[in-house]
Amino acid sequence: MSTANPQRVKERRRDRRNGHRVDGTPPKPAGPVGTGRERRGDLASQAIAPLKHFLTLREGSIIVITLITMIYFSVSVSGFFTAGNFKTLLPYFAPYAIMAAAEVFVMILGEIDLSIGAMYLFTPFWWHIIHHAGVPLYPSIILALMTSMAFGALNGLAVAYIGIASFVATLGMQFFLYGLTLVISHATPVLTPGTSQATINGFAQVFGGGTYSEFFWALGIVIILQIVLTLTRWGGYTIATGGNRNAAAEAGIRTRHIIVRNFILAACLAGFTGILESVRVTTMTPDPSGSGDILFQACAAAIIGGTLMTGGAGTVVGALFGALFLGVLHDGLIIKGVSANYLDLYLGIAIIIAMVANVYVSRVRRTAGHG
Repeated sequence: MSTANPQRVKERRRDRRNGHRVDGTPPKPAGPVGTGRERRGDLASQAIAPLKHFLTLREGSIIVITLITMIYFSVSVSGFFTAGNFKTLLPYFAPYAIMAAAEVFVMILGEIDLSIGAMYLFTPFWWHIIHHAGVPLYPSIILALMTSMAFGALNGLAVAYIGIASFVATLGMQFFLYGLTLVISHATPVLTPGTSQATINGFAQVFGGGTYSEFFWALGIVIILQIVLTLTRWGGYTIATGGNRNAAAEAGIRTRHIIVRNFILAACLAGFTGILESVRVTTMTPDPSGSGDILFQACAAAIIGGTLMTGGAGTVVGALFGALFLGVLHDGLIIKGVSANYLDLYLGIAIIIAMVANVYVSRVRRTAGHG
């Protein structure tokens, strides 16, 4: 049986009185008052950091506003969140999304294309004439779109090389195409080529006649254009040209070619959207007022989606959600039974609110250093 060392026992007692551990090492210093509270605050900050980052994205504000609008109508209107209503909603907003995506590439340059509504109206009638002249269905679509691209090139040449303001150049093209459409159509509705009012054939199923075909076209085009804008030289040169055209030219970017190319893209997609819509409704009516409405809706979708009219920044995905917001708002107000006299009033108020949110988010982005 061993006996403890008296000296060692005294040292242990002294250590306990001084607050030291049994092995003689000093204890860890106590944390300052409030450490636990600060730690909880840090955890809370880390938890909401992804939300703050999301809201500072260009698309963040319009996505949140769209979701809030959908939740509101889902709660207040029984028939909103149904499969039948989505069959109506998706074809409604898809054309706006395609044309808004095209307009984004023009607006990033600091320009605007007012002729896309007239191009949307003209191209289906020109396609009808080409097809009835004996050209097969698909080649006639290609020729019609090539004609639209030629008009888009004229817009780009007028802006980039002659120096005409895009507002004036495309406004003139708009009136020209409206008049040309009325002349070639004789102001008479016609049946869309390749369609039937009785059945939906395979061609119509793909090119707008199917329930969700326009939505899938819109989704595919938006994805492709967003990739082009963010991951290719074309997109980078577009942003650089819109941000500072002189500096971009001095850096070796062929800014005039970029301008012409983007106007061609806008005209092509506007004409293609017109073809999709004409196939969906199976008839074409030469109505400039309807195409004027889709022009303003597309421009509004691009702007509230986060694209700057001053140029240098924009997002195709934001244009998609901007179009979805307008579609949800229009659809929800109609289901809610709002009078047609008040419909545009409420749409205008909602667009202004969405723009205020975008301006606020833009300021937060600049403060946070996101540009």
